[in-house]
Amino acid sequence: MALFITATLFLLVMAAGAIIGLKWWVRPQEAIERVAGVAGGREEQELPSHPSLVFHDLVQKLGTMMPVNPKDAGVIQRRMVRAGIRHPNAMKYFYGAKVMLGVGVPLLMTALVAGSEADTSNKIVAILAAVAAGFFAPNEYLNLRAKKRQKGIKTGLANALDLMVVCVESGLGLDQAVIQVAKDLEAAHPEISEEFAMVNYELKAGKRRIDALRNLAERSNVDDLKKLVAVLIQADRFGTGVAQSLRQHADFMRVQARQTAEEKAAKLGVKLVFPIFFCILPSLFVVTVGPMVIKIIRELLPMMNNI
Repeated sequence: MALFITATLFLLVMAAGAIIGLKWWVRPQEAIERVAGVAGGREEQELPSHPSLVFHDLVQKLGTMMPVNPKDAGVIQRRMVRAGIRHPNAMKYFYGAKVMLGVGVPLLMTALVAGSEADTSNKIVAILAAVAAGFFAPNEYLNLRAKKRQKGIKTGLANALDLMVVCVESGLGLDQAVIQVAKDLEAAHPEISEEFAMVNYELKAGKRRIDALRNLAERSNVDDLKKLVAVLIQADRFGTGVAQSLRQHADFMRVQARQTAEEKAAKLGVKLVFPIFFCILPSLFVVTVGPMVIKIIRELLPMMNNI
């Protein structure tokens, strides 16, 4: 009996040791995955992610859960394109940022006004204002970025047009001139270079030149660039010389820029009235009239009192 109990206990201990060894020490499943080439993917998946990536994933999930009106989504998408944002998940990040700021900014305002002695109505107004500011802050950021990009496109358009005229007059076609301008202006004017590169990509994808140029005008929403696109489309449609059309349009843009500078110079005198009246004249009066007033107070007033 004692021998049977000893043998049974020995077998149980051996089985438990074998199971523990196979599971925690030998790990045959990992060996199989290593041979099959699957273990590397699992190790990469199990690596700890950076906190910024976790934050991006959280914002993206919040943007996915938020209901979006298709009409509003189209408007926001056009604004993003004009701002130069072309990430595939940009819409999700945008709406996720609206949710996070719409919740986080009011919570921060609540924590700030909780210990203050202001009226309850003022606290409620401050919290509501924080909700509005947090929810509409991404929209304003998007608008500011779009305006900044449009300003950069407008600034670099003159150099791009002159370079395009040189390329076309030297014998290059319009498509090759667009590619050359995109390459040469990549460092000086990246906005206009990126737009011309998009035209090149669309042409390579099989779009017609007229459609690619119209998409260029729609993406940028810059009046001067729209005029250039209209000139190129008319030259392509009616068969006129592209070099001559570009040369005439470049001369027109120079005249227009000169007239705009003259207009701003003419308005300068009117705009300087208020700064001069409120900032320069008071200091001028203090410097010129101040010593005389002090002299009158010190000398003339005592003489008048003695009389």
